[in-house]
Amino acid sequence: MAGWTYEWRYRSMGLRISMTTLDPLTALVLVYGVMACVMLVLWLVDRWIHNASIADVGWCAGLVGAVAWYGWSTTGDLERKILLFSMAALYGGRLGLYILLNRVIGKEEDARYQQLRHEWGSLESIRLFAYFQLQAVAVTLFSLPFLVLMQNVIPPFSLWELAGFLLWFVAVIGEGFADWQLAQFRSKSWNRDRVCREGLWFYSRHPNYFFEWLHWWAYVVMAVGASGWLLTWVGPVVMGWALLKATGIPLAEVQALRSRGEEYRIYQQTTNRFIPWWPKRWPIKRG
Repeated sequence: MAGWTYEWRYRSMGLRISMTTLDPLTALVLVYGVMACVMLVLWLVDRWIHNASIADVGWCAGLVGAVAWYGWSTTGDLERKILLFSMAALYGGRLGLYILLNRVIGKEEDARYQQLRHEWGSLESIRLFAYFQLQAVAVTLFSLPFLVLMQNVIPPFSLWELAGFLLWFVAVIGEGFADWQLAQFRSKSWNRDRVCREGLWFYSRHPNYFFEWLHWWAYVVMAVGASGWLLTWVGPVVMGWALLKATGIPLAEVQALRSRGEEYRIYQQTTNRFIPWWPKRWPIKRG
């Protein structure tokens, strides 16, 4: 394993720390190897509990763990590492806890996963294994922006980093608020088969996805001027593709039409799909 020992002096405290560090590529490869094993275990757990949302919880926890590992094993300014780990922990911890409490513990499996199991038939087990392993790849890819930022040689904290942090703050608060509003709406039994149009859901059919995507732009802004800046674009580009074209909005919309029917069709006609904006007037039915 490639590595070297360095001695580092914490400027403000005069603390000397000696530790073995890894080159970024080795640290990245180790993250993938560990996450592949973690996702194998979670796939086995899914075989028992039949709730594939556990993979999403594992993704969130894995991202936080990967950032912590980079902070420990690679070079970089301690202040910046602490900031980035805190950002990853707050983002991933909140999202992972939300999924765990609302989609896993004591909950029926998300209808989208149920539909995929039905469509996959006899290949369900193999395809779910591939899906879980894809999450290991995803953790590795989405941890790249954090690794790039930790290797930034520009002294912390620049105006770009401040601007990126403010964008991160708005996005994480927005996503959390959207999730909370939806959870509150669905907690009432009479809303179970109705469309949520409250709060942020009045302006977008998927405000949680919009703020999730916006959140990944924060790291692009923070990394302006850093070596490897283009690698941070993997966050918004891949997440945008996944949300708009693959596993996010397309599956959610199909399931919403299946469960909420005409009310959701009207919602589609009046409310923006992704970017929050004022809705159109409801179509008038003519008898």
